Parts: sequence; C-alpha cells; structure tokens
Amino acid sequence: MPVFWAELTGTALLIVLGDGVVAGVLLRHSKSENAGWIVITIGWALAVTLAVYAVGSVSGGHLNPAVTLALASVGEFAWAQVPTYLLAQLLGAFLGACLVWLHYLPHWRATPDPATKLAVFCTAPALRHAPANFISEALGSFILLFGLTAIGAHRFAEGLGPLVVGALVLAIGLSLGGTTGYAINPARDLGPRLAHALLPIAGKGGSDWSYAWIPVLAPIVGAVAGAAAHRALF
Repeated sequence: MPVFWAELTGTALLIVLGDGVVAGVLLRHSKSENAGWIVITIGWALAVTLAVYAVGSVSGGHLNPAVTLALASVGEFAWAQVPTYLLAQLLGAFLGACLVWLHYLPHWRATPDPATKLAVFCTAPALRHAPANFISEALGSFILLFGLTAIGAHRFAEGLGPLVVGALVLAIGLSLGGTTGYAINPARDLGPRLAHALLPIAGKGGSDWSYAWIPVLAPIVGAVAGAAAHRALF
C-alpha cells in the first residue's frame, strides 16, 4: 500500500534527521558537540519540512499519530486508514532511530552519561512534574494542530506548504520546547524509545518507561483539542 510505505519512509527520515541533530549536539567527540538548543530546534524543523516534502504528495505527510487521530476526529481523514498510518509511523520512527544509532556507532562508547544517550532517542522533562509535563506536551500539540489546520485553510504557491509547517514546528520548539523537549508526536518518542530499549547501545541505562506515557498521550489529547478548536472558531 503506497500510503503505508510513504508514512513509514517519511517518519524514518524525520527521525534520522531529528534524532540525528540531537546526537550530533549531545554525543562526545561529534564535530557539532555542544552546538546548542538553536541547532536542535532548527534541525528538527528542517527534518519535518524535508520529510513532508518527501512523502506529502502520497500520504499527506502526517508522520505523527496525533496528527492522524486529530484529523480523523474532525472528519478530515478516514478512520479506516488510521491503523495503517499509526503502524507505519511507529515502525518508521523505530527504523529511523536504529539508523541514528548506526550512524553514530563509535560515539556511544565515548559518551559516559546514560541519560545523554537516552536523550538522543526520546524526550524527558527539564523538571519532572507529571501534571505540568502533560500540560506542556498537550499545549504544544494543541498549537501544532491549530496551526496545521489554519495553514490548511490558506492557499500557498505550489511547494511552499512544507516550509510553513517547518516554521510552525520551529516556533513551537523555540517557545515551548524547553520544558519537555517538545515530543508533540507519539511515534517520534515511542519508536525511538523502543529502539533504545532493544539496541545494544554501549553503556546505556534504562529507557525511562515511567515517563513514556506522557509524550504518547498528551500530544493526542492536545492535537484533538487543537483541531476541534480551530473548527469551532472558524
């Protein structure tokens, strides 16, 4: 099925470039080590932009279960296709994380801190406070879907749409990402977290499963609310 492979490929590309920039900034002896938050947020924004360009014409470039579920909840996407999209997105995110591990293979052993290695794969809060962390992820995802729905209501010059989507993701990362690392995408967090748990990463620690439910559930809640709010208002 073309849409399955498009979503899998697009999500894998998203994670290769997104987790890849995090790895470059965090892992020891990378040439981009310590490049900082601005580099990470720009890298993720470009990852989203390029992944949507790559597969948007085939599947719409959801690349995110929260997007798929939110669009289905307001009648803009068929519920019958939701399982296909969600499975493709999760598998693509897992595959992308495996490729990041392989790309940075010698750097895992050179990096002593297990938490730093985990941060390459998935998100964690700056301050651990479950209600606040949930609100942070839900709000970022609300703005993502409210923004995507608003963007969809405009007509752009051909090929410009993914750049605007990337700008939206950059704005969310810069303004709201400092609290939890702005997963705003259940597959982006869960697929790489599973990869971290299963891969033979040198010197890794635990995969922080006690936190993992927040970047899965909160983006879905926020995204559904964001899509519904835009529809109700406009």
